[in-house]
Amino acid sequence: MLKQVQHDNKMIQPISITSLATISPLGKTTDEIWQAYKNKQHYFSIKDNNYVAELPAELKAEIKKLRASDVKYKALDNSVLYAIYTSREAIKQAGWIASDDFGINIGSSRGATELFENHHKFFLKKDKTKPLSSPTTTLGNISSWVAHDLQTQGPEISHSITCSTALHALLNGIAWLNSGMCKKFLVGGSEAPLTAFTISQMQALKIYAKSNSLSHLELSREVDIGLDCARPDIPESYPCRALDLNKNKNTMILSEAASMACLEKGENPNALATIKGIGYATEILEHNASLSTNALCFQRSMKMALGDLNPDEIDVIVTHTPGTIKGDISEFNAIKKIFCNKTPSLTTNKWKIGHSLGASGMLNIEMAILMLKYNEFVSVPYIDEVKPKRIKNILINAVGFGGNAVSILLSK
Repeated sequence: MLKQVQHDNKMIQPISITSLATISPLGKTTDEIWQAYKNKQHYFSIKDNNYVAELPAELKAEIKKLRASDVKYKALDNSVLYAIYTSREAIKQAGWIASDDFGINIGSSRGATELFENHHKFFLKKDKTKPLSSPTTTLGNISSWVAHDLQTQGPEISHSITCSTALHALLNGIAWLNSGMCKKFLVGGSEAPLTAFTISQMQALKIYAKSNSLSHLELSREVDIGLDCARPDIPESYPCRALDLNKNKNTMILSEAASMACLEKGENPNALATIKGIGYATEILEHNASLSTNALCFQRSMKMALGDLNPDEIDVIVTHTPGTIKGDISEFNAIKKIFCNKTPSLTTNKWKIGHSLGASGMLNIEMAILMLKYNEFVSVPYIDEVKPKRIKNILINAVGFGGNAVSILLSK
């Protein structure tokens, strides 16, 4: 039996993840996502001369079908529809019903960005706005529509804490469960950021990947026919070099995705994983979008999540590492500070599917759960990483603009 986690890592008792549902460039089912993780292929394509990671065509068709299923859904942003789609699947897997009155906390970094941009274009052209422009573009739009769709009467919360949004939702769900105010909580993040304006914002920060050697046409053709074309000897064959500490340029790429998890109090024998520790921290800003050299926020969040657990017990860390020079190095420095000379095996999924902003933390959770389930480490192909001797305890990191770090400790 897993002992109650000590109060110094802010957990009162273990929390079970009883289901998790995701849509991402890797697909939607556990089997197809795991098979995608096991290959060396990335899932980037070219959109308007920029690298992006899009949902597969079959998933886009299902989202289109969902939009057409209800006249009220026609006016919603994709970020909301992605959340509805994955939330339905998550509670189905967990066996929850509406009368359970479970809570909902779903976040997004950008929210209904595409819809907001379209409404603004209409305003600039017509000097007036459409009636639903405000209610369909608020950040509270996501959880409220999911609650409507699932017909639950529990609390519903939406928020944005940039790239650590989904893991902050998980923290909130744990707090509600531990308070006794709710018995079950649906948490996650949803992001549909592949708009010209959003990509331009990342480019203005000079952190977005640029294509050099490989032509856009070559890359698009290789991705379309499904070739395992990625070659570690050609840097551009992996456009996002997340966790590569020797890169000389920023390589972040945006992705669209949504991921939802069902949380229940205590140890559930059918749980996908048990949350053993949580940590969070915010550091003083030196710059609007920067972390300190040694990522003090990550040092504090990881230390809190560990609690009394010996750092040597951590087998794997799923890093946030967005593919930027400073971001990747600062997180690595923080890990070295906490784990000294016995650094766990490090991995990331951003070299494969890019950065889905507010949804990315929950995709990291999914990656960790799959490694625990299959007892297999997912390595980064261009990094010489020592594989762990076991896979029992995994630490998951996420951080957003402003140094809002979260660390989650998962165990079998």
